[in-house]
Amino acid sequence: MGGAVAEFVWIGARERAEILLASIEPDDQEFFQGEIADTDEGAELRIRVESRTLSEARSTMDDILACLSAVESSLVALDGE
Repeated sequence: MGGAVAEFVWIGARERAEILLASIEPDDQEFFQGEIADTDEGAELRIRVESRTLSEARSTMDDILACLSAVESSLVALDGE
C-alpha cells in the first residue's frame, strides 16, 4: 500500500521556531513529526506529515499551516514588525 508524505520547512530565529513548534505539538502530535535544526541563518523548523492518502496529507498540513500562520501573525503584532 502507498502513502503520501508532505514536508514544510520554515527558516528563522530559533526562539520563534520553538514557539511555533510548541503551538502545534498539543493538537495533532500523532499526525506529524516536528524538529528544529540550527543553521547558519538561525534555525529550520521542519514539519513532516505522513498519511495514507494525498487528501489526508493535505488536510493535516492545511491545519498545521493555519495554526502556524495564526501564531506567527500574533508574534509579528506583538513585536511590532
